[in-house]
Amino acid sequence: MAAAAALPLATSAAAASAPQSDARTVGSSGKEEAAMDIVIPLYDGYEPLDVVGPYEVLAYMPGASVRFVGAEKGPVKDALGSLPTYVPATYSEVERCDVLLIPGGRSVEAMVADADFLAWVRRIHARTRFTTSVCTGSLVLGAAGLLKGLTATTHWSGAEALESYGAAYTPERTVRQGKVITSAGVSSGIDMALTLAALLTDEVTAQAIQLWIEYDPQPPFDSGSLAKASDAVKRRVFELVKEPPHNG
Repeated sequence: MAAAAALPLATSAAAASAPQSDARTVGSSGKEEAAMDIVIPLYDGYEPLDVVGPYEVLAYMPGASVRFVGAEKGPVKDALGSLPTYVPATYSEVERCDVLLIPGGRSVEAMVADADFLAWVRRIHARTRFTTSVCTGSLVLGAAGLLKGLTATTHWSGAEALESYGAAYTPERTVRQGKVITSAGVSSGIDMALTLAALLTDEVTAQAIQLWIEYDPQPPFDSGSLAKASDAVKRRVFELVKEPPHNG
């Protein structure tokens, strides 16, 4: 896998492809940097943007290697049903990593119920540089006992469950407590990943990634949080999540 020392600025298809990692690479400071091993466990029902958003950001970091693991090798279904992801390794094969990223979604219920997986999360966390979550992935960190006494965030629908694990919920999009970083619902994983990229590399590199993916949100509606959404929008969101996804 070849590392990218800088973001590609050409317009060819090859330049637009995500960089992959080698053992070492050169950062924006000109210094050689060690590879960073990032592990994302996937269970059936994962929320796709929880995974794809951070992956798009983190895979562009110099020296980054992103691995997807699961309870078993093979295809893993996303929450909407049309974006299966092939997982080439089991989480039990991973003994350590620099960054652990737990996505949310319907997969969280199975993760929380898997005692072996939670034990693995605790074991891996002991040696990570950062342990992170997107959306309700923070409930997995809570179930593993990693959020007791910490301030953390999650998807607004999981706030009560998060506090049941001894964490203090805040609606902020990204919350860092030492080496634990939690992010709120779904799209906030991109914010978290950019924050993490700055911590692992430097702010210029993180901003360059932001520019490359053109992350400059200007949504057509201002209803992306409970505090801003109207009652009609709140009623409709619960109708939508109860409806089965329409997929091929």
